[in-house]
Amino acid sequence: MMSIIIPAYNEEENIEMTASVISGIMEENKIPCEILFVDDGSKDRTWELIEKLAGTNPFVRGLKFSRNFGKEGAIFAGLKHCRGDCAAVIDCDLQHPPQLMVQMYGLWQQGYKVVEAVKASRGKESFLYKFFAKSFYGLMEGSSNIKIKGGSDYKLMDRQVIDALNELPERITFYRALSSWVGFKTAQLEFDVAPRNAGTTKWNFKKLFKFALANLTSFTNAPLHFITVMGIISFIAAVVLGIFQIVLACRGVPQNGILPVILLVDSVIMIGLGIIGYYMSKIYEEIKGRPRYLVCMDTLDKKGAAK
Repeated sequence: MMSIIIPAYNEEENIEMTASVISGIMEENKIPCEILFVDDGSKDRTWELIEKLAGTNPFVRGLKFSRNFGKEGAIFAGLKHCRGDCAAVIDCDLQHPPQLMVQMYGLWQQGYKVVEAVKASRGKESFLYKFFAKSFYGLMEGSSNIKIKGGSDYKLMDRQVIDALNELPERITFYRALSSWVGFKTAQLEFDVAPRNAGTTKWNFKKLFKFALANLTSFTNAPLHFITVMGIISFIAAVVLGIFQIVLACRGVPQNGILPVILLVDSVIMIGLGIIGYYMSKIYEEIKGRPRYLVCMDTLDKKGAAK
């Protein structure tokens, strides 16, 4: 059986259409499945509609968080509670073409443990968004040696991979990178990002920046090395500036040589302390050991799932 995990946050306009489209595709291709919606603390009728579908659609199950924990928590909750021999994670807005899951399932049957859907194009995005995404993926790949450029959360994974991800102890997760980090035999399929079926994106620049910063620092130690690099650069700059001012002083030109050096050293120290502080905050979050999410309601027992 194939599990289809769908994180949902304020997606009342998409729930019914998404369930209908995916159910139809699975039935048409005779693929046994369950559709597991994870309500990430929505404030609209998302959970009400999931409960309704769970009572009428034999494919649908649901989890509801006690509050908004974020997409990463929703994905890992789905991986923890899914029952399939393989599982696919897909967005609720149908920007990930659900028809592609048929090909993904076929590749899984051929022995691939991970089937990644890779973006051939990013769809309608602003220049700033595309630049930000390109820069983020470039930093991640350059510092972690994990290829995620063009990647997405749209993946199908074998039960062995799901179990491996569920065993990872960290609380701050980056599913897109972790699903590549665990390895296993992988295949890729390209897709074009479709327009949203309904509603608007829940991401804004502030959320994207925090998401990128958290994932960059949780998955690579490159910012820590940045301190050393800046220290070397500042040392070279200080030496060059000192020599330059000595030469000017010998020519009789009055110089205030100490001020530029102090400013340069202070700026490097502040940058270094800021990066160290951010890493310490992440260590603090990890050692608290809080759960990634809290489930307050579900439809799992109604579908015969073990808790």
